[in-house]
Amino acid sequence: MGAVTESSTEQPAEQELLVEVPRAPVRPALEAVLMIADQPLDAVALATAVGHPVEDVVAALQLLAEEYDEQDRGFELRNVAGGWRYYTREAYAPVVEAFVLEGQQARLTQAALETLAVVAYKQPVSRARVSAIRGVNVDGVMRTLLTRGLVEEAGQDDGTGAHLYRTTTYFLERIGVQSLDELPELAPYLPDLGDIDDELEQLANAEPRSSRPAPTPDHAPETGPSTEPDGGTEPT
Repeated sequence: MGAVTESSTEQPAEQELLVEVPRAPVRPALEAVLMIADQPLDAVALATAVGHPVEDVVAALQLLAEEYDEQDRGFELRNVAGGWRYYTREAYAPVVEAFVLEGQQARLTQAALETLAVVAYKQPVSRARVSAIRGVNVDGVMRTLLTRGLVEEAGQDDGTGAHLYRTTTYFLERIGVQSLDELPELAPYLPDLGDIDDELEQLANAEPRSSRPAPTPDHAPETGPSTEPDGGTEPT
């Protein structure tokens, strides 16, 4: 009499396919992901990983950070360098340092700190110009900063072909800021790069012809230890 339809037999199968797997609770899911992160992760990346809305993830991150602080845990959750990551609490730094370093000196030398500051405020900047600002060859110190991941290459100067350098996101992470805009206002106290070029040109023109010509600043030797004015070698 009437046509037999198959909709009644297909409907249960379709309903089964629409069943969603329950999502993990947002806070423990975030803890699990952050535990294995080797770099700061922003809220969008974390939301994608745990399958929760970004606003819920941000709220959960803030609550976790507050909870760790209230409980005085040995670690803390910080938002630096554009993302969230676990860090050991500063109060327990001596314990961690003794365990990781085993007596080795890991602090940057004064020469390295000064060089890093020049790069941070004048970037992108060539190695020769950093040397001119500091008044000493910085080849060895720059190699140290490159090895430690605090400085990286940033292309070449269009005019001279010299390699340019800038600070890394790891540098921001180490000093605990979100961006270079948060650095203290120290740049006005550093010499202007144009003035340095003028001074170098004047020195070159005033040099006696019998003197041995100095290497071009942007082609300073890449190897060999660098020395401070007092004759000491800058550690690398």
